[in-house]
Amino acid sequence: GVEMKLYGSTTSPYARKARVLIKEKNLPCEFVVEDPWPDDSPLIAKNPFSKVPTLEISPGNYLFESHQVVLYLDHVNGKPLMPKDPEGYWQAQWWQAMGNGIIDAGIARIMEIRRPEDKQMPEKIAREEKRIARAIDLAETTLHGWEFLIGNRFSLADLVMGVGLQYTDFRFPHDWRSSHPRLAKWFAGIASRKSFEETLPPGFVQPAE
Repeated sequence: GVEMKLYGSTTSPYARKARVLIKEKNLPCEFVVEDPWPDDSPLIAKNPFSKVPTLEISPGNYLFESHQVVLYLDHVNGKPLMPKDPEGYWQAQWWQAMGNGIIDAGIARIMEIRRPEDKQMPEKIAREEKRIARAIDLAETTLHGWEFLIGNRFSLADLVMGVGLQYTDFRFPHDWRSSHPRLAKWFAGIASRKSFEETLPPGFVQPAE
């Protein structure tokens, strides 16, 4: 197959979902670091929203929404990590919505914190932190305590939830583990996968257990 190109940043959790998947599936895809923020970003010509990840699937042909990029990469070699049975499929969608929601809240929180202090809304920061806390609580009670979230193999559910929790450790480090032992145990297994270790954001420090 033609080598694809994934444009992203090394800290974006949205791009990281795709980067972990590429490594899990050993797909022929080059990772190109491009900053989506400058007004003259080269990404603008590839993606009208100038966001990461942007996936070039053939010369001049781009996908530019992270869920779509992940879906494409999952199906590209005919061996999807998504469960095929209807129940497993929708469970995996549910867990992905949870992981993506944690990422969205984490991004919204850090964007607010990066505003000048006099422009910050503490209630917005608190609202996003509560969203993350509720999602972690729900994950703990929904989790069956096995090695993987669905069945007996790694799926997109594990991938997206894992990226979401690790982004929380990166940008909003706090002790969620001691009160969520099952989730912490599951996550330790996921975070030790080669695909996760090889895509850690620069400067990531593992929170003390």
